[in-house]
Amino acid sequence: MSKPDELLTVLAATVESEQSTQMSLTVVTGGTVITGRLAPEAVWRQRVSEVLKDSERLGPFSVAFTALEARVAPVPRGADEAPTHLHFHVARILQGTMGIPETGGMYRVAISDVNAWTVGDFSYSDH
Repeated sequence: MSKPDELLTVLAATVESEQSTQMSLTVVTGGTVITGRLAPEAVWRQRVSEVLKDSERLGPFSVAFTALEARVAPVPRGADEAPTHLHFHVARILQGTMGIPETGGMYRVAISDVNAWTVGDFSYSDH
């Protein structure tokens, strides 16, 4: 397992501590490019839970995303509790000239699996 990028870990910790969803980021992981905005883990879990809850088939899985809510509450983490994952919302996987899904998705990426990254996200246009 690779060593997580310290600067990327600091960015993730800042998103967590500030409870902000405004940090745009693009990462390469396993040859896949993901672009979007980061969200605090608790916010990300809640949004995924809400989407699942509205599904007839997937509704029972929604509780898995909120069961640990108390553990990921927006409290400052200690140095030994640095974030291990990036939580993307309104994110897309870049595929040729398009982003999948068109409306953006929710992705969780292990920081240790990120091969490259840049601040900002990529926009799409039909022009």
